[in-house]
Amino acid sequence: MKSRIVAGALALLGLAGIALAQPALAAAAPKQRIDLRVLVLDDAGTGIDTLRAQLDREGVPYDALDLTAAGRPAITAAYLAGTVSGVRRAKYQGVIVPNELSVTGAEATALADFEREFKVRQIDAYTFAGSNVGLTNAWSGVLDGATMQVTEAGRAGGFGYLKGAVPIDDRDPAVSESFGYLGASAAPAGTTFTPLVTGSQPGGGATGSLMGVYAHDGREELVVTLAANRYQTHALELGHGLITWLTRGTHLGYTRNYFSVHVDDVFLPDDRWDTVHNCTVGDDCNPQRDPTVQPYNQTVRMTKDDVNALVTWQNARGVKLDVVFNGGGSVEAGAGDPLTAAVVANKAQFRFINHTYEHPYLGCVQDFTVTPWKCTGEWVSQADISAQIKQNVDWAKSKGLPIDASELVTGEHSGLRTLPQMPTDNPNLAPALTANGVKYVASDASREQTARTVGSATTVPRFPMNIYYNVATVAEEVDEYNWLYTSAASGGSGICENNPASTCISPLGASGFANYIVPLESRIAYDHVVSANPAPHYAHQSNLAEDRILYPVLDAVLARYRNTYTTATPVVNPKFAESALQNRRQAAWTAAVQSRQIEAYLLDGKVTVTNKGNALDVPMTAPSGTTVVSASLLGLEVAGGAFGEAYGGERSAWRSIGKNGQQTLRVS
Repeated sequence: MKSRIVAGALALLGLAGIALAQPALAAAAPKQRIDLRVLVLDDAGTGIDTLRAQLDREGVPYDALDLTAAGRPAITAAYLAGTVSGVRRAKYQGVIVPNELSVTGAEATALADFEREFKVRQIDAYTFAGSNVGLTNAWSGVLDGATMQVTEAGRAGGFGYLKGAVPIDDRDPAVSESFGYLGASAAPAGTTFTPLVTGSQPGGGATGSLMGVYAHDGREELVVTLAANRYQTHALELGHGLITWLTRGTHLGYTRNYFSVHVDDVFLPDDRWDTVHNCTVGDDCNPQRDPTVQPYNQTVRMTKDDVNALVTWQNARGVKLDVVFNGGGSVEAGAGDPLTAAVVANKAQFRFINHTYEHPYLGCVQDFTVTPWKCTGEWVSQADISAQIKQNVDWAKSKGLPIDASELVTGEHSGLRTLPQMPTDNPNLAPALTANGVKYVASDASREQTARTVGSATTVPRFPMNIYYNVATVAEEVDEYNWLYTSAASGGSGICENNPASTCISPLGASGFANYIVPLESRIAYDHVVSANPAPHYAHQSNLAEDRILYPVLDAVLARYRNTYTTATPVVNPKFAESALQNRRQAAWTAAVQSRQIEAYLLDGKVTVTNKGNALDVPMTAPSGTTVVSASLLGLEVAGGAFGEAYGGERSAWRSIGKNGQQTLRVS
């Protein structure tokens, strides 16, 4: 009879045919609620900072207790747990400590009792491979350049998104960067130690654990015996696995590895670097000082063959580059321009972004009679800015190019504030963006790394690549690199000697591009990719012409990625608006976490997320097999299908939860 009542109720609700999750025949009363929040005991050490950075990247909520603060709260049973509606409640789903001896006495007892009662896991951020953690030290020393290996247990325990081999950084052979202890299991009877990530003594010899699980006394500690900081590549690669292990794969937060590259100035000719006079022809070359410079015939512009090469590259790599175009360059080239014809013929292969019609500077009116230039006190008008935006959109439509008119990259990111000469935006920029319906405008991540609102638009920071706009050949790139990064005594500009943010290098030879520039620039870009940062990179059309020097860098990034990550963890290639969406979501989520707007907990195999504020996109990650609970009717769950998207062996998604709304998942 009850089944007929349920079926009738489902029909009335329009849910007929939806599968019902089968209830347990004799379900036990709920005993434990685990809040989806991590406790970090912070000693201001590098190991803790590395893990806090990973929590921040993924958006995992946590409380940081400063162990060094006078009068800090004591770690007691009440601090860690309590009771809600007669159900025992763990206020934290995981604990991160500097090492196994971070707290002592009554605090250590309270922490151990808490972890034992609720089966809450602990990470020891960095410690010695000793008996306190079930190890003996097989070898210790500098591990720069060594290769770690994720074990089978590691892949099953949180690091399954990695293929196995993870190189340890060695960015400067003259500096020791990563010290580690190779631990050999010495777990007493009744305890176990399971290596998750191992390493070997450089040159051969001892092999041991660098990350492993010490199970003892009803508790589990992930013991890290490799020193790392938040900026090292291997720390970025392994960080997600640490969080997954700590939370058993169920937590608030979301991660993807993003890689998008914008190619600016398409259809324009770019000025060329003069390797004799060490200046850019048509830009900063001074004809009076350098009378032999020919300022009007030293430019670089893509050809139809370069377009065909780009199509071939994209299809082979499975990654699209974004064509950031200036229609005025096509018009100037004439009606029979082969470059335009090739791009239009292949328009379905590309993603296009408006770069203004002629690429003028849209900030203040510049005075170039002084070096560096200065503002005259006048601004480029709203009418002129609007004309540049609209004319380029109209030109694209006339060619049938697929374009989103809400996306814009101004020339040199102009119109936006540029220190030191222009500390504020052109006041005419915001109204021009609004008048043209622009929602996303590019900014330079080397100047401002966070998004902000300008009129109707939100800025989207982009990372510049050190493959310069004014070079098309390997020889030009190496020559300009040497000019910028070598001392005056070595024939360079000496800029590196006077800039505290720069380091001088020895002059690069003919092999410097392949052996120094490509490895360095690809590593910088790769670190952005594996840090969950959606910001696009940008280069210029000149870099796809002649020697096509951008491709070796991009290929190095993708090769390293695909050698490290499984095919179930593909690099994500977002469009410009998608990068902006991710920025917006991350910013809103960070604010919500700080205000504790979201309450989330695991109880009886279900995750319940409650939004106590305005509508919000909430990032959620759960194991494969997790399903959405779309409704509960007469005590029965209405299953809503698989949760989220598969990525890295997990399921994850941003879920929109309305004001005072709720989302429930059934965790497998």
